[in-house]
Amino acid sequence: MQETHKEFETDEAKNWLRTLLKEREVVVTFAKVNGDERVMTCTLQEGVIPKPDKTDVLSYKKGRDIQSDKVCNVWDVNAKGWRSFRWANVKQIDFSLEAQNG
Repeated sequence: MQETHKEFETDEAKNWLRTLLKEREVVVTFAKVNGDERVMTCTLQEGVIPKPDKTDVLSYKKGRDIQSDKVCNVWDVNAKGWRSFRWANVKQIDFSLEAQNG
């Protein structure tokens, strides 16, 4: 049975992490739906994510702002694509305190 984590299920925690993602790269460790663990370096920095693409709703800020209460959409900086993770499955986050410029 998959362990659930409550740390990122409050609105305050979700907003804090979204704000952090808009400022820098964050390494998020989470359990995938199939139970496998995934470590993803991701961001929502405007200077890092690609310009809007008509074929991809998440490439538009409006599309990303339609946030689910269960899932967070992010830009995977290594895979160079949009990915998501479930808030309840977040195990750990890591980030640098140094400011990053996109």
